Amino acid sequence: MRNLAVLLIIGLTVYCAFDVIRSTAEERLGVHPALWVLLILFVPLLGAVVWLAVRWSRRTAAAGSPGAPRQSRRPTAPDDDPEFLWRLDEDRRRADPGSSDDSPPVP
Repeated sequence: MRNLAVLLIIGLTVYCAFDVIRSTAEERLGVHPALWVLLILFVPLLGAVVWLAVRWSRRTAAAGSPGAPRQSRRPTAPDDDPEFLWRLDEDRRRADPGSSDDSPPVP
């Protein structure tokens, strides 16, 4: 069990070190990546947790706040929009009042 904990800490440390290297300056809060890597390597668990917290907060802020209103309806193609098709039928009926949908088509 102790070996598993050591392996998890090593894995987390390696993951965070590579994540720092691949991150942008904005995600690193302007701190040089070498300083982040040194923090992660010399204080493995604490440094990794701090890095993950900073990265998560920066990416969440970049994506927008969790309570931000989202667009409720995606635009649809006209043939997928039932309201558009209904209006089209209504316009067609108004344009030709003599025909109805109940009558069979004339060949």
